[in-house]
Amino acid sequence: MVAVLPFVLPIAVWVAIADMKTMKIPNRAVLALVAVFALAGPVALPLEVWAWCWVHLGVVLVLGFVMSSLGMIGAGDAKFAAAMAPFVALADLGSFLFLFAAVTVLAFVGHRLARRIPAVRRALPGWDSWERRDFPMGLALAGGLLVYLGLAALGAMPSST
Repeated sequence: MVAVLPFVLPIAVWVAIADMKTMKIPNRAVLALVAVFALAGPVALPLEVWAWCWVHLGVVLVLGFVMSSLGMIGAGDAKFAAAMAPFVALADLGSFLFLFAAVTVLAFVGHRLARRIPAVRRALPGWDSWERRDFPMGLALAGGLLVYLGLAALGAMPSST
């Protein structure tokens, strides 16, 4: 899946910025990520593996819907997590979850520190996440996907061995 990184990168940046700015992940970004997997997946993966990866999307979408219905996460977070799911190899799931937890902590701390810096707030005025108690999870989701794909490209994930 190394080949998808240049296509995923701008979408992930878009999601992180949009979520920090508006506390919403655009549906177009979710659809763009799904389109990248739909188009690049059959080139990057054996067809059977690519087809089974769509199950990842379905499972995460159902889990995300339940979590969103219970108020645990936002609907945009659930949709983007589902769109991310096909990019994560099943063999890497445990490593990805650990990695995602670490990225989430770093994103949370980094965001909370950045919003306390007057120069940052002046440079990015009106961003909803500066004022709200909620955390823009799109920052962590996008960051987690990029770090995972980068590590996979370097051969540092279990599926790479």
